[in-house]
This record gives sequence, C-alpha cells and structure tokens, in this order.
Amino acid sequence: MLTMIDAVQKDVAQLHTCLSPEVRSAHVPPFITRDIPHCGHIAPSFIRTPRHRSFRRKKDFKHATSGISSTNAGHKEPQTEEISVPNNIDLQGLPQLCFPGELQIETEPKEDHYHFLVFTDVFGARTYGVVVQFYRSIQEGNSFQNGQAHWDAAVQKSRMSLYAPFSICVISKFPYFTAFKDSLSCLTMQVKSCHQVDFDHKVHEFAAKLALVPSPPPGTLHLVFNLKPLQIILPSKEDPKYPTVDLNLHIPFLCFKPECILKILTCFLIEQRIVLLSADWALLTLVAECFILYLHPLQWQHTYVPILSKGMMDFLMAPTAFLMGCHIDYFNNINSEIEGLILVNIDDGTIKSSDLPDIKIDVPEIPLEAAECFIQRTESLQLYYDLELSHLGSSTDISELRMRRREWQQNLNFQIQQISLELMVNIFREVSDFLNYEYRVFNSEEFLKTRTNSDRSFYKKVLETYIFHSFLKARLSGKMDAFSYAELTSCSENDRGKMLASPRRPTMEEMAMKRERNSDFFMIKRLVASMPNLPVDTLHDFSIVHRSTGKNKHENALKKSMKSTRFKLPEFSCPLTYSSVIEWYTEFAILLSKAMSSTGPENSSLLARYYYLRGLAYLMQEKFQEALSDFQNLYKTDRDIFPKELVKKVIGAMSPAQRKHASRKPELKRLISIMLEKEGDMTASDEHVKTFQLPKTHMHQDDFLKRIQESGIVKDVDTILRLFDALTIGHLKQIDPETFKDFYNFWKESETEAQEVNLPLEVIERLDKNECVYKLSSSVKTNYGVGKIALTQKRLFLLIEGRPGYVEIAKFRDILELENISVMFFPLRIPALKIKTTHKEPFIGNLKNERDLWLLIVKEMWAGRKMADKHKDPQYIQQALTNVLLMDAVVGCMQSPRAIYAASRLAYFDRMKNMVLPKTTSETLKHKVNPSAGQTSPQAVNALLYTPGHLVHLEEDENANPILWCALSEGKVVLFNAKTWSIQQHCIQVGNSKLNCMLAVEFSQVWVGSQDSSVYIINAHSMSCNKQLTEHFSDVTDMVLEDKGSKFSQKQVYSCSLDGRVICWDVHTLEIKTNFQLSNCHKLTSIKLHNSMLWCCIGDALLEVKKNGQLLRKVTLQENPKGSYVQFSSFLVFLEENQLVTACADKGEVYIWDLKYLSQPLQKIQLQACNSIICMIRVKNQLWIGGKVSDKMRGKIYVVDTIKCRVEKELVAHVDMVRALCSIEDRYVISGGGKEDGKVAIWNVG
Repeated sequence: MLTMIDAVQKDVAQLHTCLSPEVRSAHVPPFITRDIPHCGHIAPSFIRTPRHRSFRRKKDFKHATSGISSTNAGHKEPQTEEISVPNNIDLQGLPQLCFPGELQIETEPKEDHYHFLVFTDVFGARTYGVVVQFYRSIQEGNSFQNGQAHWDAAVQKSRMSLYAPFSICVISKFPYFTAFKDSLSCLTMQVKSCHQVDFDHKVHEFAAKLALVPSPPPGTLHLVFNLKPLQIILPSKEDPKYPTVDLNLHIPFLCFKPECILKILTCFLIEQRIVLLSADWALLTLVAECFILYLHPLQWQHTYVPILSKGMMDFLMAPTAFLMGCHIDYFNNINSEIEGLILVNIDDGTIKSSDLPDIKIDVPEIPLEAAECFIQRTESLQLYYDLELSHLGSSTDISELRMRRREWQQNLNFQIQQISLELMVNIFREVSDFLNYEYRVFNSEEFLKTRTNSDRSFYKKVLETYIFHSFLKARLSGKMDAFSYAELTSCSENDRGKMLASPRRPTMEEMAMKRERNSDFFMIKRLVASMPNLPVDTLHDFSIVHRSTGKNKHENALKKSMKSTRFKLPEFSCPLTYSSVIEWYTEFAILLSKAMSSTGPENSSLLARYYYLRGLAYLMQEKFQEALSDFQNLYKTDRDIFPKELVKKVIGAMSPAQRKHASRKPELKRLISIMLEKEGDMTASDEHVKTFQLPKTHMHQDDFLKRIQESGIVKDVDTILRLFDALTIGHLKQIDPETFKDFYNFWKESETEAQEVNLPLEVIERLDKNECVYKLSSSVKTNYGVGKIALTQKRLFLLIEGRPGYVEIAKFRDILELENISVMFFPLRIPALKIKTTHKEPFIGNLKNERDLWLLIVKEMWAGRKMADKHKDPQYIQQALTNVLLMDAVVGCMQSPRAIYAASRLAYFDRMKNMVLPKTTSETLKHKVNPSAGQTSPQAVNALLYTPGHLVHLEEDENANPILWCALSEGKVVLFNAKTWSIQQHCIQVGNSKLNCMLAVEFSQVWVGSQDSSVYIINAHSMSCNKQLTEHFSDVTDMVLEDKGSKFSQKQVYSCSLDGRVICWDVHTLEIKTNFQLSNCHKLTSIKLHNSMLWCCIGDALLEVKKNGQLLRKVTLQENPKGSYVQFSSFLVFLEENQLVTACADKGEVYIWDLKYLSQPLQKIQLQACNSIICMIRVKNQLWIGGKVSDKMRGKIYVVDTIKCRVEKELVAHVDMVRALCSIEDRYVISGGGKEDGKVAIWNVG
C-alpha cells in the first residue's frame, strides 16, 4: 500500500503555526483490473479483481474569497469516500507517524528526510513502512487547504516562495527498508516540481509498478528493477531459517560499545520496558530492528512501536514489556516521570534506568564466557567502509559504486549475524541437556543448579520470560532453525557423544578447563582493572574456540554460498493497462525460461528460485497448470521453498475442467491428490512446555515409568521396570510419593556432588580426558593408604588424603576376583572389600557399612566391562553405570536392612555376565553401535549404506570421513563416522514414515526410499534434505544406479514401488526418462540391473524385463507339484558366474540358478534353524545372509562360501531379526537388527 500525506493549515499568514497532517490519497493493489469482466472461472484470491481499489480521499469545501479569512468562512463537514485498506493499518493514526515531529510552512525547501515504521496486528504479524518527507513549492497567493491550492488575488502582487511538507509512505509485509528508500528517492525527484495534475498520477503509477514486483524466495537470487535513475535491488533471505535483512546491521556497533550492546540484549532477553531515544527518527526503527535480528531465532513478541509521535507518549505508561522509540527531546520528562523504564540513548551510546528513587531495575550480566567470546569476535569486524576503499581508484559509475557498497554491507551483515547467532548458542547451548522431548518437559531447577553463581541471576530472570518459553517450544518440537543448525555444526564428536550419554558427569578435560579458568580469571581481571587498555585475548582461549560455531570452517563455506545472483526484471511500460501488465508477466516468464536454460542442473538451488518466480508469473497470467508444474518442480530442486498454502489455493481456485486436465500429468495428479488430502483428522501436535513436578499420589508401574522418563533420570523402559521392582521390594506393587521424592532428591544430590568434584591436577593428568568420576566413597583406610575410593567408567582409584595423590586400584577389565572380608581391629572386625587384579597385590579397603554397596557396584561394573569386551559394545559400560547409580540412589533413599537386596535387583550385567557368545561370533565381531541411543526404546534398522570419504572436500571438513548411514523408522537417518564409530549426526529427518532403502549417487547425494511413496534426496555436503521425488504412488522399496562409466554418459537411477511401478530418473536433472508398470504386480520388493536388463522380485516370482517393462523371462518355484509357489524375499545376480541366487521369505532355503536355464535351480543350500531370510549381500567369495531363527525372533547371519556352496559361519549378535546388510570395501560387513534390538554390528570379513 502507498499513502500520500500532506499538511493542512488554517491561516497561511501565520507561517510558524503547527500544521495538522492528513491523508491525501492511498493506493492499494490491485491497481489494474481486467478489461473484460467475464472470462472464465477465476479465483478472487489470485486474479486481480477489484477487491481493493486505488482511491483518493476527497473533501468538499468552499473556496476562500478575497479578503476573507478561511477561519471566518462557513464550514461544511467533509464528504469522504468509503475506502478499503489493510486491516492492520489505521489511516487516522498514520499521518502522525509519517510526521512524528512538528510541521510548518517553510520559506525555503528543506532536505528530504526518511524514516521507517513497523505496524503490529493483534496476532503479532508485522507490517513495515518506509516514509519520505519532502517539501513542494506553493505560492503565498494560494490558500492551501485540505491538500488543494486555491487562488487568492488579493495577495498575488506580494508573492513570495513558500514550501509545504508532504509525505509518501510505502507499506509492505516485507522489511525492504533500503529497497523502498531507494524507490522513494526515485519518486521524489519526479514529484517535487511536477504540476498538481501530474502529482497523483505519478504516485499512482509508482505504486502500480511496485505492486508488480514479486518478493524473491529465500536463497541467493536477488531481484533488480529499474525505476530511473536507480536500479533497485530487492534482496532475498540468505536462508529460509533467517529473516529478511535489508538494512545495515552494524549501525548499533557505530552507536554503542560491545559491552553496552550486550547490556541492551540482556534487557531484551529479560523482557524489560525498553525505550529507544534519538534526535533522528530513522535511527529509532533501524536500531530496534537490528537488536531484534541479533536475537534471532529468539523472537521479541511483546508490544513493538519503534516510533512514538507526540500524541502517543502515553503508550509509555503500559505496565507490560514493550519496545518503543521516541525523540530525544522527551528524555528528561520520561526519565523523571515514568518508572521502570530502560532508556537507551542512541545518540550518546548509553543505557540507563529511569531516575525514580523507589524503583531500581536489576539488569544482570550476560554469562561471562558468552560475553567474552562476543566481544572478541566483534573486535575483528571492519565497520568503516572508507577503509575498504583506501586502495581502490575512483569510480565514475554510480551503479558500480552502489553495487560495491552493497556487497561490502552484505558481507558485514553476514558476519554480524554469525556473531550474534553464536552468542545465542553460547548462552542457551546447554538447555537441550535438560529437555525431555518425549514428554515435553524442561527441568528448570536442575538447569539452574548447574549454572555458575555469577550466571545464575541472569538465567533465573530469562527462564521466566515468554521469549524463552517460545524458544523452548521450538526446541521440544524439533524445529531445525538457525540455532539448531549452529548448535549441531559446532559440536565436536565428543560433544555429540556426551549429548546421548546418560547419566552425564564432567569429564577430566572439562575439569582441567574449569581449573584453568578459575586460576587465570582473577589474575587477568586484576591486570585489566589496573591497566584498562590491556587486551584480554588470553582469557578463556580454550572455551571460546570450543564454543565457537566454527568461525573459520563454516564461515568460509557460507561465504561461498553468499555469492548472489541478480535477476533483472522487465522494464515497466507506461501507462500500465491490464494488457500491458499481462505482457509484463509474459516477458518476465520468458526471461526466467532463458535464465533456466543457461543454468545447469548442478545448480539446482538457483533453478528452484527460477521455478518459483516463473510459477508466480504464470499464476498472474491465469496459466494454472503451468504454474503447478513449476511449483511441482520445487520438490526436485529445493522443497524448502515449496509454497504449500499458495498451491492449495491455486488448486481450489481451478475449475473442475482445469483440474481434470491437469490431472492427466501423473506428477500433477499426485500433487493435486496430496494437496486435497484433509488434514482435519490429524491430531494437533502438543506445543505445551511442562515443568517437571514430583508426584502427589501413589503410582502403579505405568505411572512410575512415565514419571521417571519425565524426570530425565532414565529413558530405557526395561531399566525403569527393574527400578520399580527394586523400590517395591516387600510392598504392594505401587510407589508412594514420599519414596519417589526421596529417590529423586538423592539422585539429584549425587549429580550435584559429582559436578562439584575438584580433582588435583596431578590426578587429572593420570586419567583419560573423557573419563568422569561417578562416585566417591567416604574416607577409608586401605592397604594403599588413607583416602577416598573413586569410580570412573574405566577404573577404580584411590584419592589420597593429606597430600594430592593418585593410586590406581584396578581397571575393571583387569579384575580377577572380588571378596567380602573382615579386617581385625581389636576388639572389632571391620567389613572390608578385597579386589584381586592381574597386575598388583590385592587391594583391601575398610569400607565398613559401605562395603556391601561397593561390592554390588564393582561387580556390576566388572560384569559390564566383560560384556562390553565380549560383545564389542561400549554401550554396555554406559548401561552398567546407570545401573550402579540407580543402586546407589535406591540404597540412599531406603535406609533399611533390605536396601542392599533391593539394589541387587538392578544388577543386570552381573546376572548376564555368564551368557555365552559363540566363539565364531566373538572372533568375527569387530564393534557395535546403537543408532537408537537416547531413545526410550530401540528402533529397527531398516537400511544401511556406507559412503567413502569425499576426496573433493577439504581435509578439515568433518564430512570428509567415511560415513555409515542408518535408516530407521519415523523418517530418521542417523550417521556414524566409519573411522571412529562415533556418532556423526543424530538425525536427518526425511518425512515421518518407515525408510526402506538407501542409495549413494555420486559424492554429493544419498537417495532414500520411504514408505510414504517418496524418494528423498539428502545433500551429503550440507547433511540436509531439500529435494523430494513424488511420482510413486506406493511404498518405494528399492533403487539401483546405472553408471556406464563414461564421462559422456548420464547416470540413471531406477526406483521401484510396492505397486509394481518402475521409474528411471536422470540423476542430474531428476527428470523421468522412462517408467512402466508391471502387470498384475502388487508386491515389487526389489530390483537389480544385469546386462542392461532389470530383474524384479515380486514375491512369488522373479521377472527379467527390458528397460521399457517388456517381460523376457519369469522365474518361479513350486513347493510341490500341486502346491503354491515359493515366496522370494531377496535375490542376487552373479555376473562372472552367470548365476542367480534367490532366498526364501518363509523358510531358510537359498537356491542357486544358472541364468541360461531357469526352469530349475542348480542347487539348494539349507540354513539350519532359520525360518525366514530377510536380506542378502555378496562380499568377495562369500554370501552373507541375514534372517531370523525360530526361537523368539532371534537374528542370525549365515556366511556361505559361494564356491563350495556351504555354510562357513553362523553369527549371532542381534536379539531380533537381521533386517539390513551392507559391506565396507569388502573388509567389513555391517548388519542392522530389528526393533527389539535396534543395534548395528560391524563384522570382519575373513
């Protein structure tokens, strides 16, 4: 919307009388309407029908007569046309915002002045305005009333030059402050001196041109249009996760010191009543917007009025949090009359609270480490553009100068966004450690306990705010915004591992850092206090690097992505008519098509932006089918910018005939069916954030399970059930609130004590950097000396008292025997624990009444270590630690003779330590990992994929490591570093359904087939999914890559779905090359490519077909002459041997066929005790077969020698069926278990 406002004065003779502004005209799109009123079925939501109209507000009045003052003339009430404007724009209040200061007639023109407005509706949606104030010449002989000039002959002889103030305001839902400022600069050049007759026409024409320009989608494509003499750039968001930025983000850094900026940000975070003050109206909004952008992705959701006019000053009396701005002239009045305000003086660069003696505002300091990191990072910013020009020659091209300045500003804005985002991540990084995602619980009390004393007051205030509550809702909903991405990319592998570890304790590395900070901090601060100019770069060096969001690595990568592309819009024609507007959009679409033809498929991100814009252009031409096709292509290029709601409206606006015609294209038929699906049946997601509260009633098993999971103590269901059994020993099977409270408090006290453990540096140096102290005994006498016994995940050691000392007692894997003994200390016999090891004399500790508990603890850790070594599964140690700490808490809360017996019910590994693992399995098994770590229950591993390190990446790139991809249920893909077997990325979300198959395509893509009938494409560089192929209509079950090896041949992928459809995709363009439907097929489970022919498994048969679907051969096998056909689950084609290998779905039989003679199999291999085969791969001369055995769905792997056709090994490592297999360079085989197991095993290939 564009409004023009002028000033009204009753008596022009009194030049210094204040004027009253009023709306002269308002122009609201659509500006151009259809010439022919009836031309088919048109949706009013999209076609430019006259819902709104450009109007001019008119008033009837009497002409002033000669010699008679207008104040003496008779006056009629003005007759005003009914007008239509956006709901959140108040035309009556708009004039005083466009002229927030005093107005008067001037005798000489003043310089144009720009400022910026923000309007907020009742739902919190913001609309933005850019205002220009300028002066137009009038004559003293003209009576200037109601926006019109009138002849006054009596004063014509003594004519003098007078100038009246005018204002034009452009209003948009997008914050294009710079673009609209540049646009208004072009307009004011034309309207300052034009005739009155042309004035409104030029303004209307200007508004109509702006209305044609679409807003660019997120990405690096900026739009450029010509308004003469300037080229206007309409910038896009750099990323969908970031807001639009079209202003200079470094303005606050020119006004305030970094420490002051941090103080102001604290006021935002604790939701104070903030007032910005300046003599420059423009700075009020710009500075306010900058601070709001610094907070991103946290959002200011309270009252926001960046400019208050004189008549709006009573807004400052509002009792709730707000952000407002007013002129510096009101500073003294506000400071002395209104209590509880934070006054931010932009002109002086200061911040203070209002001077009322009864009210003092406590603004805490921002957390120290985050503040130090922010200050150091801001010191590297180059804030002065002139310094960038010092080595450059003078440019004679204004466009080049503007472009150079914009690129510099864009780069600086990016750096400031990164620094401010890093600040938010450093402040709130550890919040996720105290979230329970399943039950949407935030344990605020425990979070506060872990904060340092100096930071606790800050967090206490922030945790009570609405801004933080909204932030929590986004975290618990799994929102992948800028914060989530920065938090993820800045985590080291150790950090990611610790995020899944439960229970968590400070590692030796963290203890060392803490000691270093404590010892250095006060010394450095004293030096800084005595020498204020001394830099503090050495403060928190390690911490700052550790908590940085990857400045060097990620910033360089993102800078490359910031290289923007500018697309020039067609020139605007004059005058604008309906036909000329259609021609403009037609030319727009043609230019986009030309740009697309010159853009290669490798630049899919840019292609997506072109598709998006061309879809809009077609939409404005009423070419609905073409628009839908372009929007459909966004799935293949960048689904993140797919305009779902817009497409729904387009489909709803189409006539039945149009919709039927569009449905003839399979991809559009699929799109239309998806968009028309009702979402009303879907249950709304719970966005409520809960605070953990202790129960107040007795709990049975199910309620206890829920309460423990809510508390965050344990997630594993089986462990919680054992805990319930332990706490209810000798009672009815229910737990009273008092017992739960005692247990919970003891657990949390133990956590707190572990956080406060302060080991001497000599001890820290003797332990591994990732070791944690989980329990300390009381001071006891031992044969190694007097001290406290300490337990870590790897060993027991004695912390010598009196002098700092460390004596290792035993590593758990070295323990030979544990024994309860009594030591004679006349006249008493003191209970003691004896530990025999392989390396030294037995350890004897006089533990007294702690002995029985420590015996349980050490036995469980010993058993856990033995199980971990035997099963090559390090998670057993973590589970044993959990059991040990639960034992400790049970004994601590029960305080009764039966406490030790109750705790023994939690000794899971001590009971399982004698479980026999077959020797062959133990020798072949290399390692185990758990993709379901951190979940309440395991998830089936449905597909596995190995990708080698990307040689094209830089060495420091984390993704250069080989990666193991694990596809789980509910659309989750978990990644492991295949060198260290540590977790690489917790989860890439691709839809919400079961994932059936994965395929590596080139270095940069991984394709994932889903049960929701889509193929998702993951970018292996960014580890994100923004492409989706939706042409299948049933579960995507398998994919195969055709690579002819020639650099001139195009790679193709064949995908199949359960309903028998096979689609061939061009890898580069993602276009369908061919597709066919297998007749009478309802169970197509897998496909293979052999000698340019496709082999398809359809359950009871294997089909050999040409690439066009023509059937060549069919392979079936009858169980008996009159029986049904054998059901095949999987198959392989041996190229060299020219053989076909098939596996049965309902029994343990493998058949080998000669590809030339498929009437009967050559040989049958019987797998002992196997009742179903799930998967099968070939590695060297071995056939690895995964299936399930008859006893309780247990999984087994059979290794078959393909030459001798016999089973060489039977491997048992999964408690559920083996659902997936893959190989790593013929050196290792990876297997994935079913939902009862959920683990991945790595096997050595013999």
